[in-house]
Amino acid sequence: MNEMNHKAGTNPAPTRRRALGLLGAGAAALGFATRPALAHEDDDKVLTEALVLRDPDVPVIGNPDGDITIVEWYDYNCPYCRKVAPELRQVVEDDGKVRLVLKDWPILGEVSKLAARLTLAAKYQDKYLAAHEALIGVASRLTEPRVRELLAGAGVDMERLNKDLAANAGTIDAVLARNNDQARAFEFRGTPSFIVGKFRVPGVLTMAEFERVIADARKAKMSR
Repeated sequence: MNEMNHKAGTNPAPTRRRALGLLGAGAAALGFATRPALAHEDDDKVLTEALVLRDPDVPVIGNPDGDITIVEWYDYNCPYCRKVAPELRQVVEDDGKVRLVLKDWPILGEVSKLAARLTLAAKYQDKYLAAHEALIGVASRLTEPRVRELLAGAGVDMERLNKDLAANAGTIDAVLARNNDQARAFEFRGTPSFIVGKFRVPGVLTMAEFERVIADARKAKMSR
């Protein structure tokens, strides 16, 4: 997991232990109305269930009508986000009843911000998923030329992309601001971080661990 105040490559083990602790008992159950005290006066506005789970401007993959929602905050230059991406996608595909909400949280520099803005702009030509997979699937740190090269290689019309980014800059920047406000209100410290149902999971999980927390989220939902 990449900490906001540490460079990429920090050992994720302590975060993994904290995340695994959240998968047990009810301590991690995150009711939107019963969350811990938060840091900002406007948290009640940014942490509504509608904005966290169903922001209309945030891309969703998996089953749009799924019974459990996973929300991921990630950065394209985060190596742990890249590592977890294929396993998470496989879990979502295998389960068949999970909505995966993808929230760009570019905290690792200007290239991360550019990558997030360009990828969100790609949705205006129905190329968001292709753009996302192209950037999250690389093994090395991104640069601006590399970002543009990967997007073009994924079939994105770059001339249109630049126009769509300019035309929709306000909407895109507002999405990124909401994503950031939510991550900070949830007291996430780096990427990747997740909400699974009503469980807060700040860290990297294996496929088996994702399957377990999804099962726990379903049990919690049924017991309400």
